[in-house]
Amino acid sequence: MIHFDRDIPAAKVDAQRLQSQLPFLKARAGMMSALRSWFASQEFLEVESPVRLPAPALEDYIDAVEAGNARWLRTSPELHLKRLLAAGYPRIFEIGPCFRFGESGDHHREEFTMLEWYRLGGTWTDLMDDAQEMVAAALEATNPGKTAIPFRGELIDFSGEWQKLTVTEAFEKYASVSLREAIDTGNFEMVLCTEVEPNLGKGKPLFLTEYPMECSGLSAQLPGKPGFVARWELYVMGLEIGNACTELADPPEQERRFQATAELRANDHRPVYPMDQPFMNAMWNDFPLCAGTAIGLDRLAMVLTNASDIAQVRAF
Repeated sequence: MIHFDRDIPAAKVDAQRLQSQLPFLKARAGMMSALRSWFASQEFLEVESPVRLPAPALEDYIDAVEAGNARWLRTSPELHLKRLLAAGYPRIFEIGPCFRFGESGDHHREEFTMLEWYRLGGTWTDLMDDAQEMVAAALEATNPGKTAIPFRGELIDFSGEWQKLTVTEAFEKYASVSLREAIDTGNFEMVLCTEVEPNLGKGKPLFLTEYPMECSGLSAQLPGKPGFVARWELYVMGLEIGNACTELADPPEQERRFQATAELRANDHRPVYPMDQPFMNAMWNDFPLCAGTAIGLDRLAMVLTNASDIAQVRAF
């Protein structure tokens, strides 16, 4: 027999919470509609890829949620979308759920909504232009007529050219240790998150650029700058909104980086996922020059609605 409880006070509290979220969710819906309209205007094809995978991407510090029978919920649709690029799809995007184990807080959830888009023949600088235009469309849909909006106690101006800062410059300016020392001691992510990120994107969005290769397993090397890759992350008031790069198109180098990541995860006693062989097959089959971006849409909705917690912009 199933036991049923009838907790009407709890139901009323839940209904009040959902009612308080209605303005945020209306704004979020307008944002989503504007994003799809912008991608359609740029002739991007919307696609859907699997959520339950036999091989999630091997990344240093992102853990997948187990889904039974040697399967995991995707941390990103990236590897499937790159197979479409390898097959000749020129411009694609996907909006859908992604999952990352153990993530929680006022701007983290184990389940969240991701936007990813890719350009065949594009580079990381093309994606900066995309991001500015796309966010401008979403801003107009949620805050008509405004180019500056409040977030985290400060007015953020989205007009004109956005700020840019290299990772090296950011560590020199804000961190207690050098970039090289942080990498060599295994503290890059910790120093970035606790000392550098809180200072990024104040007053205007900021592209943090030129990431070290050791921290960028799927990005192409930056021409003329050994040890660094063509990658940026977008910040608004210390909150990371997106991540983009010119994609690595060198199969032996990709295998080397996957192997290094597997060894790092094994040494840390974390799961080492199987190789995504169809993705590697696509890489070996003349993988093209391309570039891709991932945007956390819950976080973008937080910025556009001045929300203090990710829970405000998600119904559940």
